[in-house]
Amino acid sequence: MTPLDAAQIERIRTSFAQQGAMHTLGAELTRIEHGAVDLCFDWAEPLTQQHGFIHAGMMSTALDSACGYAGFSVMPAEAGVLSIEFKINLLAPAKGQRFRCEGRVLKPGRTVVVTEGKAFAIDNGQEKLVASMNCTLMAIYDRPGISGR
Repeated sequence: MTPLDAAQIERIRTSFAQQGAMHTLGAELTRIEHGAVDLCFDWAEPLTQQHGFIHAGMMSTALDSACGYAGFSVMPAEAGVLSIEFKINLLAPAKGQRFRCEGRVLKPGRTVVVTEGKAFAIDNGQEKLVASMNCTLMAIYDRPGISGR
């Protein structure tokens, strides 16, 4: 695995910090490597559905960002990243005190990057797989508002 340098890590952290959605989730980056990003967030009532589980839309958002930043980690410094397709499988109710979402690059490419994500609920110290995602990303260049994010 190719290590990321400090500038590449800072590029990912800076972009992540600009995401209002991740602030809403209270998410934090817990792993940043070439082709691999993890983010974690705690259970919070505003993120739940009617049964108290994390809402599927919130889990989709978190997994999309984990996959997106994994893909972003293999893109050139001048690229921005956009998700162009994803599919999520909700495997179990998202019940726990904390959640870990991991994104991994399956196939890097010049323009399109394919990733997979897994979301784990951490309940009383035990991790349980609650969702999986396949996500396709596109590197974008020379667009208004795009400066490597």
